[in-house]
Amino acid sequence: MFPFVETNILSLTIFFPVVGVLLLLWLPRRHEAASREIAFVVSFATFILSLCLAARYVATAPAEGFALAMALPWVPELNIYYRIGIDGVSLSLIVLTALLVPLCVLCAWRDIRSRTKEFMLLLLLVEVGLNGAFAALDLFLFYVFWEIMLIPMYFLVGVWGGKQRVMAAMKFLLYTLVGSLLMLVAILYLYVVGGKTFNLLDLYDVALSAQAQLWLFAAFALAFAVKVPLFPFHTWLPDAHTEAPTAGSVLLAGVFLKVGTYGFYRFAMPLFPDAVAAAQPLFLFLAVVGIVGGAIVSMVQPDVKRLIAYSSVSHLGFVMLGLFALTPEAVQGAVIQMLNHGISTGALFLLFGMLYERTHTRAIASYGGIARQLPLFTTAFLIATLSSLGMPGLNNFVGEFLVLLGSFRTQPVYTIVAATGVIFAAVYLLWMVERVFFGSPREMIGETQVAVAGLKDLNAREALVVVPMLVLMVWLGVAPRVILDHTKTSVADFLQLVQRRTPVVVEPIAVAPAVSPLTEAP
Repeated sequence: MFPFVETNILSLTIFFPVVGVLLLLWLPRRHEAASREIAFVVSFATFILSLCLAARYVATAPAEGFALAMALPWVPELNIYYRIGIDGVSLSLIVLTALLVPLCVLCAWRDIRSRTKEFMLLLLLVEVGLNGAFAALDLFLFYVFWEIMLIPMYFLVGVWGGKQRVMAAMKFLLYTLVGSLLMLVAILYLYVVGGKTFNLLDLYDVALSAQAQLWLFAAFALAFAVKVPLFPFHTWLPDAHTEAPTAGSVLLAGVFLKVGTYGFYRFAMPLFPDAVAAAQPLFLFLAVVGIVGGAIVSMVQPDVKRLIAYSSVSHLGFVMLGLFALTPEAVQGAVIQMLNHGISTGALFLLFGMLYERTHTRAIASYGGIARQLPLFTTAFLIATLSSLGMPGLNNFVGEFLVLLGSFRTQPVYTIVAATGVIFAAVYLLWMVERVFFGSPREMIGETQVAVAGLKDLNAREALVVVPMLVLMVWLGVAPRVILDHTKTSVADFLQLVQRRTPVVVEPIAVAPAVSPLTEAP
């Protein structure tokens, strides 16, 4: 590796998609078709860089703290730095993002037929924001990357989405903006009371009163809870998923939602440990409500994309349960579940997007008996479904099992209720597969039956998109230590930060000397 690349591999991984953005800006409109090739080449090169980043991390990872850290003055008058660094958790999310974006470009190859150049440009901008947010160690820098990914995603949903795209995009924007503004206020307060610094590592050591911690934690938690999405802040998600183009749905489910869970892990919980102790019962309750409620609502969905969207609410509830259970197994399960959910649910959205391209309907009732016509497609969808419901031997099983195992040690009641979500997931996902792919075409009431005979199976381009996801599901299910070995140090650091408490100072009580009436008497 060249010395410059080796030294700046993290920054190159974050900002290399900007090369594609610049090329697309200069691309004449008459050559718009070339925007797909440009976006794919640049995003695939970014993926290669992320693999080099992973190799470099393995070679240099310190026993504690962050690897490949860098701090360059950006606005020195305000003590704002370009400060970045990664641990095993942020690395896995960066690699996942870099993997999904070229797959999204391939998926959108024929799906996006108008303003292709702008679509690809926004896709690459979202990648910059996501990678930057996962690497930022400066609160101001994190907020900048947070906003960079928000606006392009709004346009991806609002311009290239379905019939209700404007409503869905506005709902997404309003929810996330309100949370973002509250977080900005909290960041500015921390800057002032923390000695005028945005350095996350310094702010970990700032002593705050219990009341201040509660208010600041509330501001951060609201911003991240909307992104997760945690019950009851989840209502924007089904609309955004349903109306977004397939590539947008994949990015939303694959990594966009993970910024919320990552935000809790990296910022909200370690910065305010006393507030976490006070709010722990509330967040465990909301996580379990999300798990069970999301699963029950999934069962009654007549729309495949909405069903997968609500299943995300349920699956991400396991991540929140694991984080707030605060045991090593549960937190490590939550961390690997962030990655696994991105792979499994991202694959489900990818596969259904390909099916939708053929049928132009999302209604479950319109399908039936297409497995014989599409054997490869059915096999791939079934593997992704089994992965999503937590089948042993596939990736999701590892995360959910660790979360339940670790949570049961300290929160047995919440864990028992949450475990029912696994059963519900098997019911609604397998029932959906049975109705869509197997059986015979049913009598239709108000829906148009899909013409099974005219459907074509997976083509080479689609197989190129799907196969890497299926390989990852099996690989991480069989050999989860690939991830667990590189996240355990980060998890230990996280628990040490969250479980520290502000020492309670007991003031000595001044006790007046007892006075005997006899001594007072003259």
